[in-house]
Amino acid sequence: MNNEAINIFVSGDYAPSLRVNEVIKRGDYQSLYNDLLPIIQNADIAITNLESPLLEEGQPIKKTGPNLKSPTKSIEAIKFGGFDMVTLANNHMMDYGKEGLFSTIQVCEKNNVRHVGAGSNLEEAKRIEYFDIKGSRIAFINCCENEWSTTQGDYPGCNPLSEVSLFYQIKDAKDSADYVILIIHGGHETYEYPSPRMKQLYRWFIDLGVDAVIGHHTHCFSGYEIYKEKPIVYSLGNFILDRKNKNSSWYQGAAAVISINRGQIGLTLLPFKQCGESVGVYLLGQKETEDWLNLEHKRTKDIQNDSFLDKEFNKFVSRKEHLYRSYLEPNTSKWILVLKNRGLLPKKIKGLKRLCYWNIIRAEAHRDIVLKLLSKEK
Repeated sequence: MNNEAINIFVSGDYAPSLRVNEVIKRGDYQSLYNDLLPIIQNADIAITNLESPLLEEGQPIKKTGPNLKSPTKSIEAIKFGGFDMVTLANNHMMDYGKEGLFSTIQVCEKNNVRHVGAGSNLEEAKRIEYFDIKGSRIAFINCCENEWSTTQGDYPGCNPLSEVSLFYQIKDAKDSADYVILIIHGGHETYEYPSPRMKQLYRWFIDLGVDAVIGHHTHCFSGYEIYKEKPIVYSLGNFILDRKNKNSSWYQGAAAVISINRGQIGLTLLPFKQCGESVGVYLLGQKETEDWLNLEHKRTKDIQNDSFLDKEFNKFVSRKEHLYRSYLEPNTSKWILVLKNRGLLPKKIKGLKRLCYWNIIRAEAHRDIVLKLLSKEK
């Protein structure tokens, strides 16, 4: 193990779409990264989460929520930005089935961009990616919550969030590397704190020997903490993800710079705005950065308080209650039940309703809310 400092840049969701696609068509990649570009390019290792498969044409899978895809030319923008690797374990990577995943992997490998977190079967999806740099070996593990994209066997997909499987992945990584970085795609969209489950789980990964846990998926920054001198970022928010008419947190995020120096792990957060009035990503000004860091420092203190975290999550569940009850509540009218029992109305849950039930039960973040709502009924 060398004592020379290593800097690792990690960003959140990158899904070329809308105005970003127009920039990529023009080849004006500089305007995507602006003042963040030299920071990415000067990092020893730079990683972003590729939130959509790269392919030109394809058949979308049946699912709830949008099906994302981006043109294969997007890899040129990723390379120009200085990214060495993309994480593929996320809830959109299989939006166009195995064709979308295989096209993405092929495009990455053709352009010498490493990838981690997905494969043609579970064993490939669990593959650990190693970087040998400045006399140290760093292992990267990438997984995601079980929403639409994960594989559980001999078929293509992403590395699933599984405590048992990750225990052994972390053990293997520690046996072969000096440092282990775990990157997770999960959490509650638009929620600016971790759930109690996430806090307990991500801390446990540190207890197992992970040196840093970095999350994304929530489309907003969701807090961070230093636990046992190791950084946990619960969600970085979006990196470059253009959408219209979203709330303000959609257009702000942060990148994490993990520093490794003489065995010590440090964390620097770089807040930015993205794809608001102007396409691309821009660092916040000095005063905006100070205000943002002060707010996040307060949030870090809040995260330490389990009682506070429980109360905040209960508030979040209350805001989502109407939506999830619309998913869950059957029609219990006496006459409806009579018609079903006589075979005059179908009993089977099928189509989008079946897919919706499947998703909210298997996906950890959705299940958190379902369990909380059902626990209220006494």
